[in-house]
Amino acid sequence: MLDDLVLYAGSANRPLAEATARLLGVELGDLEIIRFPDGELSPLIKNSVRGRDVFVIQPTSPPVNDHLVELLLTLDALKRASARRITAVMPYYGYSRQERKAKPREAISAKVVANCLAHAGADRVMLLDIHAPAMQGFFDIPVDALTAVGLLTNRLAQLSLDNAIVIAPDTGRVKLAERFADALHLPLGLMNKRRIDGEVRVTHVVGSVQGRAPLVVDDIMAGGSLIGQLPALLEAGALPEITLVIIHPLMVGDAPRRLQQPFIKRVLVTDSVYLPPERRVPALEVVSIAPLLAEAIRRTHLEQSVSPLFQLE
Repeated sequence: MLDDLVLYAGSANRPLAEATARLLGVELGDLEIIRFPDGELSPLIKNSVRGRDVFVIQPTSPPVNDHLVELLLTLDALKRASARRITAVMPYYGYSRQERKAKPREAISAKVVANCLAHAGADRVMLLDIHAPAMQGFFDIPVDALTAVGLLTNRLAQLSLDNAIVIAPDTGRVKLAERFADALHLPLGLMNKRRIDGEVRVTHVVGSVQGRAPLVVDDIMAGGSLIGQLPALLEAGALPEITLVIIHPLMVGDAPRRLQQPFIKRVLVTDSVYLPPERRVPALEVVSIAPLLAEAIRRTHLEQSVSPLFQLE
């Protein structure tokens, strides 16, 4: 059934690609990334892909530009090798937070990346919990916008949540937090923020957190600025047993050290980006998205609907 399918792994998250390949029952294609002393790279496809249905797993996580250029060149190499269809599987979409002009004379970088993917050779793109869902409109090729919310809520449902409350860290993440609250049948709260004297501060907490254990949901954690705002929940009466749920744990800079707070009980993340052991903290728990990617790839290859994967079960 999958004889015509070829799966490749970029260098950004090979363990995720290997896990996905195992679930599909296929071997990863032979792709070598040749790196030159001046920093340039050249992807080399070592097996024939002529007339094949090709999928490339490559999140554009830090270093974003290196991983993005690697993906674009790989897509071009596959196109020139006469692949029948090429799908870019991007569990994390770099530049997704630059989806609009916040200031005059700014680039809309997320749109530029979308254009580059299509021009490089992608016939289809698979994304996971993109920062701004409207970004799907940036593409003129089919986009499958997958979500890890179901996988994460399934794990959370196994925990004791009797006195929990789902918290959105800002107004932009309310819809995401609402999906968690609905799936787990929990109340919803919000950390309301304002920029005061150049610094983002929590002005007040919306919702009753008194005596409850907060479950704070965010899509991306980069430097960990959210961690410094969590004491506002404790000041509002929340229990010092905070669970952080982060879909894309970039964990750059000082984030791992900042996460080691006595009031953070658990940090639940996905493996959409690769976290080396030295960037992991004791409270970290990883939920793999490999089953989701494998099923999406299988359905796409067999020309079956992927709509069931968008439902929270």
